[in-house]
Amino acid sequence: MKALVCPSWRSWNELELRDIPPPPLREGAVRLKVEAAGVSFASQLVVAGKYQRKPPLPFTPGTEAVGTVLEGPLPAGTRVFAVLDWGAMAQEAVVDAIHCIPIPKGVPDPMAGVAMPISYPTAASALIWRGKVQPGDWVLVHGAAGGVGLAGVEVAKALGCRVVARAAAAKHAMLHERGADLVLDSALPFRDAVREATEGVHCVLDVLGGDTFEDSLRCLGDGGTLVTVGYAAGGIPTVTANILLLKNIGVAGLNWGTYVGWSPGDNRQLHAPRARALWDRLCGWWAEGKLRPEIHARYPLEQFREAMEEVASRRSAGRVVITPNG
Repeated sequence: MKALVCPSWRSWNELELRDIPPPPLREGAVRLKVEAAGVSFASQLVVAGKYQRKPPLPFTPGTEAVGTVLEGPLPAGTRVFAVLDWGAMAQEAVVDAIHCIPIPKGVPDPMAGVAMPISYPTAASALIWRGKVQPGDWVLVHGAAGGVGLAGVEVAKALGCRVVARAAAAKHAMLHERGADLVLDSALPFRDAVREATEGVHCVLDVLGGDTFEDSLRCLGDGGTLVTVGYAAGGIPTVTANILLLKNIGVAGLNWGTYVGWSPGDNRQLHAPRARALWDRLCGWWAEGKLRPEIHARYPLEQFREAMEEVASRRSAGRVVITPNG
């Protein structure tokens, strides 16, 4: 089969396209014909050996996929989305059956389900489990046109929240169309505009880190929580603890990888029921049209460099995918 291969730690553009044997099927797993594999900022860190979790070399990158079951404990022909340890950027992949979720019937673009293994549950678990948002709460979403950010806007609206979304001006029309109550230009200061519109938000979904962090804390109302889920802006912020005390606010982290076996100890079996319940809830909203996962661009396996350039350039609104089987 054709696959993208990382034989040693290197830059994304130095990956190799190879013909390799299909991975062996293991107990409790299914074999998928991969239709789409998600491309993300984190993919670059993984192949460079700079991510907190390092696959054994050589390996095929890719942790999220849409595909059709070829063999295993699920019925052959079932179309699923799946979260993997690695291996999605190939024509076939082997995935734990507990991490293969059937795609709801009748959704407009099943391939867009590539956003469901990681982006949507990251946003949902951050807002529900850590932010504890309730209907009517104000939520501030940074990076609102990206994979997790756009998911955060939609999940917050599905939960009945009011949303302030920050993104580049070219993406504002899409965010208004997805239900954001207030859309702000990410190139401009935001603290005063957020405070004026909301008198303080209940939750901040922060995928950026960096320079936005402290102003985000000051956007929180009494008892609010900033949930940090990533550092796409490059800088890992620190917390000035006295502001937490003075404002009665909190900072929480959310690592979705913990729930799918990516953390030390590998508790994927322990967390599987909770993860599956969240996926089921998301699939229900997807089937009802409350969630609309978006594919920005599709590239064949041979154009893996162009796919990453589209992500790195921040041109994308939604997800960029590689299609290993054409």
